[in-house]
Amino acid sequence: MRQRNKPWAKDKLMQHPQYVILEPIQHKGKWAEVFEEDQPLHIEIGTGKGRFITGMAKANPHINYIGIELAESVIVTALDKLIEEELPNLKLMNANAKNLAEYFDKGDVDRVYLNFSDPWPKTRHEKRRLTFKSFLDVYKSILVDKGEIHFKTDNQGLFEYSLTSFSEYGLLLTYVSLDLHNSDYEGNIMTEYEEKFSGRGSRIYRSEVRYQ
Repeated sequence: MRQRNKPWAKDKLMQHPQYVILEPIQHKGKWAEVFEEDQPLHIEIGTGKGRFITGMAKANPHINYIGIELAESVIVTALDKLIEEELPNLKLMNANAKNLAEYFDKGDVDRVYLNFSDPWPKTRHEKRRLTFKSFLDVYKSILVDKGEIHFKTDNQGLFEYSLTSFSEYGLLLTYVSLDLHNSDYEGNIMTEYEEKFSGRGSRIYRSEVRYQ
């Protein structure tokens, strides 16, 4: 979906360093200093407008969260939510997922969330999928031992591709649902896309995997 350009977005992000991590490379290996409490760190890659990551931070004050989003014109909406909520265990980062190893050291992150990532359906774009093996390498380089990836999508093709990618990489599948909203899974927090797609009758797929 094309997002409306907001030329003022970058300036707004720069004006709120208490909520937005402006120079993440400075915190590599010492992310606890960014938050009020030294707690496990979970990150969402492609946080969009911030509904999921804000909801998670509210529901789990014993965990620190970072919402990572490449599009400045999108993440400013997440910033508005964070300003309103003032959650001490949530920060935002305007960054590209392929550069995560520049910002996080091995063991900095306990869990990665991938929610409704771009499916990049054309074969020639396979390397852009956030569950492609090169991205799995990146996540491994920043996660704790036996760190986790939690993945949700409405795209069956991407889900099937991702399960294969996880398996070929040697990840341990710990949870899978082919119809999340009609399952017994508890504690699901929806993203904006999830609410829209499920409202249209789309099935939501979820998997959880762990590095071994």
